[in-house]
Formats: sequence, C-alpha cells, structure tokens
Amino acid sequence: MRSGKPLLVAAAACAVAHATGILVANPVWRYAEVLSLALLLAYAVVSGLPQPRWAVPAALTALLVDAVRTMPADPDTGPLAWQVLRPGPADVDTWAGFESGLTLCWASSVAAVVLLAAGRRAGWRRPVVAVAAVAATLVVGYAVVRVVDVHNAARAEQRPYAGGADVADTVTAVGLAVLPAVALGLTALALAVALAGQGRWLASAGAVLLAVVALPSLDASIGAVPLPLYAGEVRSAAFAWHAITPSLAMPQPVPALTAAVELTAYLLLVAGLTGARRSTDAAPAQPAGSRP
Repeated sequence: MRSGKPLLVAAAACAVAHATGILVANPVWRYAEVLSLALLLAYAVVSGLPQPRWAVPAALTALLVDAVRTMPADPDTGPLAWQVLRPGPADVDTWAGFESGLTLCWASSVAAVVLLAAGRRAGWRRPVVAVAAVAATLVVGYAVVRVVDVHNAARAEQRPYAGGADVADTVTAVGLAVLPAVALGLTALALAVALAGQGRWLASAGAVLLAVVALPSLDASIGAVPLPLYAGEVRSAAFAWHAITPSLAMPQPVPALTAAVELTAYLLLVAGLTGARRSTDAAPAQPAGSRP
C-alpha cells in the first residue's frame, strides 16, 4: 500500500490556513476546510480503511457536508448593501440556542456516533474509564454552571427588560442550548474510551480533543440565545467569543483555536484508525513449535 503521508501533511496545511482565516475574519482560502477533509478522506483510502470499511468514509462525509455548507462567502460577490435592523420580539426565543448548537455540533456528533457504533468491542481499561468519567463530569458541570449562573443573574434583576422576558423562559432557552454540545462531549469521550480499549491511542487522543471542542461550542450556543442584558452578562463564560467581531486589527484567538483543535482531532482520528497496522492483523499466527 502506498504511503499517504503527503496527503496528511497537505490536510494539516489546509487546516492551518483555515484556522488562520478565522483568526482575522479574512479567509486565506475559502476552500481550505473542505480540501483538508477531502485530503483526509483520500489519505484514509490510500492508507487502508479499517473494518468495517464504510465507517471512516461515512464519518468524513458528514464532516464534508457541513464544511461545504459553512464555507466562507466569496469576498468578491458584489458591493455592500444596507441592512435594516428592526426590533425583535420581547420574549426570549426558546429554541434559538438549541438550533445554533445543532448547527455547530451535528456533523461532529454524527461522525463520533458512526465511529463509536462501528468500532469493535474491546475490554475497557479502568484507568481510561476513570479519566473519561472525570472529563465527562467537567463537561456536564460546566454546562450546569452556565445554566445556573444565567438563572441567578435573571432572578437577581427583578425589573422587566424590553417588555419583560420571563426568568423561566430564559433558563429554559439556555438549558436547551447546552444540550447539543454536551451530547457531543459525552459521545466523544465514549469514543475515546472505546478506541483506547482497542489500543488505538492516537485516535483516542483525537476523540479527547473533539470532546474539548464541545466546551466553546457550548458557550457559542448560549451566545446565540437573545438573552436580556442582565442575564447575558455573566462571569462563568470561559469561552465567550461572540462579544467582539474579529478583524485584522482585533483578532479572536478562541474561535481560531477551536477550529484548529477540531481539525487536529479529525487528523488524529483518521491517522490513528487507518495509518497503523496492528500486529495481530499484519502477521499470521505461526504453528506451534515452529521457529521464526
């Protein structure tokens, strides 16, 4: 089988270009993310697909579809136009954060579920399970802290804001917003445990990075909820990067780092699943009593 390392290096270079463009809100090349995932798919095919052979291509196809859907717009599409802003409804949009979370996390979640469902069953390593349980507690705990913090901020301010957004509606909207990111984090950690049980440590590290991506995605989902000012200004948001629009003069490292970590997770997953041959698969068992 021919070496696919040049494809992997090219995929990493495209990932760097994509993250750099996000850093300054000016794409280096708008097709960088799509090409990075396409090169990963080509690398997987060249290096040899694991069993079942459909799993890795199916996971990468979901990621490719999302990359094409979220591709940066062409900066030369035409002249600028006026945008008329109208006041929105006074009530909180309960499903806005949940829809935003699905938009951010659906492709990664589908890829993780596909790889987890298609993986071979192996014995669980207790130290790995213990570490994953602690990490899962941190993911869920961070989501709970964010929801509770918004709840406390909303209750502390009793004055009606912009027509009177109800505290229960605010908390419900935020609670729904965190669900897709929490599901991604827990699924990725389960995948990391399963891959570690198979001895695929490189791919397991990629799954752990995918779980890390769930944390900024959680904050981004909450940021999509049109919260009242008193409920939105909370101090527990560790990854809130929507407050300032990124530009060349004021770069935003958190979304760029998030994209870099996410694409690195995919690189490690694909390289760990397809790049190395297990000794049990590479060499046939020799008859008893025979000498090499």
